[in-house]
Amino acid sequence: MPQHSRIRHLRWSLLAIPAAGALVLAGCSGSTDGGDSSADPDTVGFSLMVAQANDADDFYAQTAQKYTEETGVPIEVIPYPSDAYNTQVTTQLQAGNAADMMVLAPGTGQPISVITLADAGFLEPLDDTSAGLLPAGSEAEFQIDGKTYAQPTALTPVGMVFNVTAADEAGVTEYPSTYEDLLAACADARDAGKSFTVLAGGVSFNTGLISMLISATRVYAQTPDWNEQRAAGDVTFADSGWKDVLDDIVEMNDKGCFQDGAAGGTFDSITQGMGGGTSLTAAVPGSAAASIGDATGAELNVQAFPPADGEKAFTVTGANYAWGINAASDDAVKASAQAFLDWVAQPENAQAYADLSGSVPITGIDSETLLPEYAPIGDLLANGDYAGLPNATWPNPAVYDALGVGVQGLLTGQKTVDQVLADMDAAWGN
Repeated sequence: MPQHSRIRHLRWSLLAIPAAGALVLAGCSGSTDGGDSSADPDTVGFSLMVAQANDADDFYAQTAQKYTEETGVPIEVIPYPSDAYNTQVTTQLQAGNAADMMVLAPGTGQPISVITLADAGFLEPLDDTSAGLLPAGSEAEFQIDGKTYAQPTALTPVGMVFNVTAADEAGVTEYPSTYEDLLAACADARDAGKSFTVLAGGVSFNTGLISMLISATRVYAQTPDWNEQRAAGDVTFADSGWKDVLDDIVEMNDKGCFQDGAAGGTFDSITQGMGGGTSLTAAVPGSAAASIGDATGAELNVQAFPPADGEKAFTVTGANYAWGINAASDDAVKASAQAFLDWVAQPENAQAYADLSGSVPITGIDSETLLPEYAPIGDLLANGDYAGLPNATWPNPAVYDALGVGVQGLLTGQKTVDQVLADMDAAWGN
C-alpha cells in the first residue's frame, strides 16, 4: 500500500476510547450462543463490542482470535467508529440488546465510564482475578462497595508523540527538556516551515487532552490528590495550577507552536502533520507512535510534556481502557466472558496484548519489556512519576467538555482563561 494511503487510514481517538476507521457497523446481537443459559461455560461464545483505531489496528480482534484458537470458544468482535461508539454502547445497554462484553472507560468522566454504567445496573461484578489487576490508587474508577465492575486492559501512556525524523529536518536535535526550551523549539520549527505541535483544535477531545498532559507538571506532580481536594471543595480550577495550564496553551498559540489554522484542526490534521513530517509533535495516545512509524518509516517516540524550568518531569498514564461484562447476558455467557478475562490477565497474554496495542502490560511495568517508543518516559513509568488521566475521576462528562470546548475558545479568542476555569468549576457542580 502506498505511504499516503496508509497515512490516510490512520485514526485514533484522543481520549479514553480509541477511534475507528472503516469498520463493520454490525448491530449488536448479544451472546453468540443463541442465549442458552444452560450451555457449558467452557464452550459457549460471546460478543465483544469495541472501537477500533484504524483498519490494521485490530488488536482486540487478534487477542480474541488467539483465545478462540487456544480454547475453541468463539468470540464475535463488533467494532464501531469513535463518533458512534459512546452512543451505541449507552443506547444498546438501555435497549437491552448490547454485546455481552464491551470496552469502556474507567471512572466517571464519560458517558461510557465504568462507575456510571455500574451504578445504573448495566455491568456484572467480576472476580478476584480482575480485582487484582487494578493499579494502586485506581480502585474508585472500577469498584463500588468493594465489587469490581471492569478489568483494565493495559496501562496506556498518553504523551507528546515526537517525530524524531521531522525534528532533525527542522534542526531540533533533541526533545525540549523544559517548557522554555519548547518555546524556542517552536520558533526553530517555524523557521523550517513546520510546526512544533499539530493540534486537532476543532475536536474538543484533543484540546482537552493536551491540557491534561500539561497538567501533569502544573497540577498533579505537586498535588497528586488534587481531584480529591476538588471533590471536597478545598480547591477550585480557578485558584490552582490549572490556570498555569491554560496560560501555557495561550502562550503556545501566540508563539506559533501550533500549525496554521489549528483552531479548525481535525484528526486528519494530526495524521497528515505527523505522517507527513510537517509537525514535530502531537498530543495523542502513545500507541499512535507505532502506528505512524509503521505507516511512514519515520522514527517516533513518546515524551512527557516538558516541565517549567526547575520543575521535575512528570507524565500521564493509566488504565484508560477496560473490559466490562453486560449484566443482562445469560449466566453461562457471563461465565465464559469472565474466563476470557482470566485468560487475558495471565502475564504472557497481558504482554502479548500490550505488544499488539502499543501499550504497557497491566500486570506491571518492566523496563526490559517496554516497547522502544516508550524509552524516553521509561524511568518515569518505572518510578511512578505519573498521574492518571485527570478526567477519569471527574464527577461528570460536562467538566471535560468545558475544558475541551473552553480551550477551543482560547484558540479563537472567544474565551478568556478565567472564563474557562469558571465554566469548569460550574460544571463540577460545587
